[in-house]
Amino acid sequence: MTAPTSPAPASPAPASPVVPLPLGGPVERYRALRLIRGFEELALALVTSGAIPGGIHPYVGQEAVAVGVCSALGPADRLTSTHRGHGHVLARGVDPGRLLAELAGRVDGLNRGRGGSMHAADLALGILGANGIVGAGAPIAVGAAWAARQARSASVAVAFFGDGALNQGVLLESLNLAAMWRLPVVFVCENNGYATTLPAATAVAGSATGRAAAFGIPAEEVDGMDTEAVRAAALRAVERARGGGGPGFLECRTYRYEGHHTMERRMKLRYRTPEEVEAWRAHDPLPRAAALLDPATVAGLDRAVAERLGAAREFALASAHPDPAGALDHLYADGLRPRAGAVA
Repeated sequence: MTAPTSPAPASPAPASPVVPLPLGGPVERYRALRLIRGFEELALALVTSGAIPGGIHPYVGQEAVAVGVCSALGPADRLTSTHRGHGHVLARGVDPGRLLAELAGRVDGLNRGRGGSMHAADLALGILGANGIVGAGAPIAVGAAWAARQARSASVAVAFFGDGALNQGVLLESLNLAAMWRLPVVFVCENNGYATTLPAATAVAGSATGRAAAFGIPAEEVDGMDTEAVRAAALRAVERARGGGGPGFLECRTYRYEGHHTMERRMKLRYRTPEEVEAWRAHDPLPRAAALLDPATVAGLDRAVAERLGAAREFALASAHPDPAGALDHLYADGLRPRAGAVA
């Protein structure tokens, strides 16, 4: 009986830039906000047309959290994301064309179309992956922070998660380990008020910051619709973690303007009143960020982002669909070598 042969490696997708998106000034941060909002609006349209199968979890409304936190990170820092992760990876610097191709299941996507909306990753940018399991990015970020400590690196890890993860044991275990080992990790709770359709107030005893306080982790509540407020809080937490002060925790109070998932458009769920949604639209992070710039600059940035997203759409839809013959490729690991000191 002959040994099975390993599948031929797929042709590599275009390499990502190794430098994260520059977010050092109000212009760059507004551009990133506009890019994320426009990307999500484009993705919603492609879901409707059928070009993106299966739907997405829209990030519309929460852009200030991704941009504010990622603006506080350095080139060597790492992050883990969530099922609602497009904003995080775009704010970090992922090419929108490759992300859109991934959502559409095309071979030029970040993961060659195999990950889809909930599993975007780009190790070159320190993006250790979005995750469809609630709270599952937290232990990965803790592991990355521990590895950085072992390597005597100054890098920091960030774990994004929603309010629905606050009752997950894996998050509490991650908080405990990070506190016990004083690891350089920042936990970012995007509290948009709902775990799918369940109001957080009816499911979470105590508070988000109280979870962190129980482990002795410094915690801060911040207006998650204000990019500059999120950035300031993230800078404090990241600098403390990088300097050896241990983990930090941010609760960003935010809101999603769309449903939990695009399937809600078909199901016509009614768990939020129109008045509630409109009240939150008054705090939209994009106009707040635009108010820091002159109108001509804003108009120019809007045009440039629209052009970039147009090119991203063309790139994604021109990319080929994967060959069904390769469906089993990468199902099993191959070519692995044991690390030094391990017994094979």
